Amino acid sequence: MNAIRKLTLSLWAIICALPIIWFASIALRPHNEIIAPQPIYFPTFTTETWAKIFAEWPIMNYFKNSLLAVSGSVFICLLLGIPAAYALARYKFKGREDIGFYILSTKMMAPAAVAIPMFVLFGHFHLLDTVWALMLAYAAMNMSIVVWIIRSYMMEIPHEIEDAARTDGASDLRILWSIIIPMCMPGIITAAVIAAIFAMNEYLFTLIIASQHAYPLSVALANFSGGSDGIIYNAIALVAFMAFFPVLLLVILIQNHLSRGLTMGAVKG
Repeated sequence: MNAIRKLTLSLWAIICALPIIWFASIALRPHNEIIAPQPIYFPTFTTETWAKIFAEWPIMNYFKNSLLAVSGSVFICLLLGIPAAYALARYKFKGREDIGFYILSTKMMAPAAVAIPMFVLFGHFHLLDTVWALMLAYAAMNMSIVVWIIRSYMMEIPHEIEDAARTDGASDLRILWSIIIPMCMPGIITAAVIAAIFAMNEYLFTLIIASQHAYPLSVALANFSGGSDGIIYNAIALVAFMAFFPVLLLVILIQNHLSRGLTMGAVKG
């Protein structure tokens, strides 16, 4: 039974890895083989196309912009979202549910409705075409989902734990930092990964806010779909793989925390 289980899981892992392997193979194949009308069963793998792309396009600058913008936006979301989630989960005040619903409703809003106001706002503060603008835009778009995911975990923590800490003289800030955050860590990690994926996939705001200087990988992909060279499939595959692989590696490294965060709360009361 154990052998059948391992065989089944191995086959499923191979099936899941096939699209990634196929994508990586396109990035390593020469352009003439990719556009060949007949299938090539024994392709030629080369890094010459990679060298050409890295020489003609600032790929590493795009990658650096993506890394800074995504990580910065996640940091902002957690910095502001964790206290907001704690306030919505623990404090009783007038309009709490309305405020919570308003925060969640921002995720349902059509991005095009705020694209022009955001462009004008960033232009007023001279932030257009900067990584800082991308950080703020991504954080604004993903703040609601971060707050609601973390809030759901905080609400499952028994109040008795906090009451005991207050009896010992702990302040609300100490309780949040020393008790609530460690107990909600699976939920915080889940929210951070989801926010990072959403930020990495964002295109509309990125295209409006950034130009050539602050382009991340999501917009840089458009550079390889036109011009005199036509659609450069191996370049698209390479850039997409560079955007996808860090997220995949992050999920693999924290898969234990992520699986707990997706299936259960920190404490079941």
